[in-house]
Amino acid sequence: MQQKVVKKVFFRIIPFVFILYITAFIDRVNVSFAALSMNHALGFSSTVYGAGAGVFFLGYFLMEVPGNLIMTKVGARIWMTRILVTWGIISMTTALVKTPGQFYVVRFLLGMAEASFSPGIVFYLTHWFRARDQAKAVAFYITAMPACNVIASPISAALLGVTWLGFGGWQWLFILEGIPALVLGVVTFFYLTDIPEQAKWLTSEERGVLVQMMQDDKAAKSQRGTYNLRQSFLDRDVLLLSVIYFAWMGGLYGITMFLPILVKGLQSAMSNQTVGYLVMLPYLAAFITMILVSIHSDKVNERRYHIMACMLVSAIGLAGSVYLSTVSIFVAMALYAVALMGVNAAFGPFWAIPSSFLQGAGAAGAIAMINSIGNLGGFAGPYSMGYIRDATGSYNSGVLFLSGGLVTAALLMMMVRRSGTAEVTITPESKSAHTYIRETLNKFSAFHSYSG
Repeated sequence: MQQKVVKKVFFRIIPFVFILYITAFIDRVNVSFAALSMNHALGFSSTVYGAGAGVFFLGYFLMEVPGNLIMTKVGARIWMTRILVTWGIISMTTALVKTPGQFYVVRFLLGMAEASFSPGIVFYLTHWFRARDQAKAVAFYITAMPACNVIASPISAALLGVTWLGFGGWQWLFILEGIPALVLGVVTFFYLTDIPEQAKWLTSEERGVLVQMMQDDKAAKSQRGTYNLRQSFLDRDVLLLSVIYFAWMGGLYGITMFLPILVKGLQSAMSNQTVGYLVMLPYLAAFITMILVSIHSDKVNERRYHIMACMLVSAIGLAGSVYLSTVSIFVAMALYAVALMGVNAAFGPFWAIPSSFLQGAGAAGAIAMINSIGNLGGFAGPYSMGYIRDATGSYNSGVLFLSGGLVTAALLMMMVRRSGTAEVTITPESKSAHTYIRETLNKFSAFHSYSG
């Protein structure tokens, strides 16, 4: 019965939040395709574009934790509806920007509007899936990230070629791709169920089984220590995961926001439509890899080494693209695919770690903090790419900078004590962030005793 209930819950929730995240990510990164025309039309430099692409995450940072805490009070159904409607409206107004200042303001407001969406969904899934199933559940949800680029790349590139009613293609890209968020906002209000006890789409027997499963899972977490909000924010591993996520997101968004421009640079005569189809291919590979890595992580009940391997593979792909992209366009695209496969595949195992030892408001706040601090890397990565391009005349140093950030993330992952596996048990005293500075001095010698 348990497997039947898990499967039913999976197919009720995951496909829908998958679609929501596709919509979110399209409105977050469609600026990378708009840049192929927008930068020239508005006279934006690489630095201006990189800053505008990244300033989204400053607004995101400010509203992330408050938004997730509000969701715990009002429920996912109401809060996700608010998020979708407001970000859809703001995304569409990007079509009206004329100056760098306007570009920065709209991107900042878009970040504030979308803040708490992704960690909110991750936290929402902890109400419906046990810790041992969460890597797979989160991974299937976050596969929307590469899937969005598979879907949106050719569509966005095609929209750049239209000129209707006096608006350019890049403007129609923002207008048309903002509409789905408005529609789905209304659908969300009627479709989502906040907690298992309210799930009328389950039979009474199935609902009882699910509620009992989640209570047992909560009890198992409680045996490993329960945190309040303040303790979660001061937790050593939560702080480490925040820094890791920062370095990781710098690499992810640095390459995501500039990939169409990098691919266009491989052959200057390449059409925008061709760029769209080529960019789609690495994301298709990343989509498949995310699923496989997360299934394997759940199967062997291991998170940390999966994440480290993904970070290092991505770093190698990025570094290789700097030195080997001139060999041929096929080699370049293969290396971009390797980079995107690694940087995307770590999501499932990563988000299974904090949810394995946190619960309630502490989990909501800590997950939001990891995501908000980490996503500041989403500003640092694109801005660094743009700034380095204008300073050096090439993107190569910027790409190597992103690669170094991913290597840093992999090394820091060695220091995380709790790997998200059932065998790891840490007492509340050993979780305090106040002990972190002292322990850092012998972190590498102590690593093997943490590995479990």
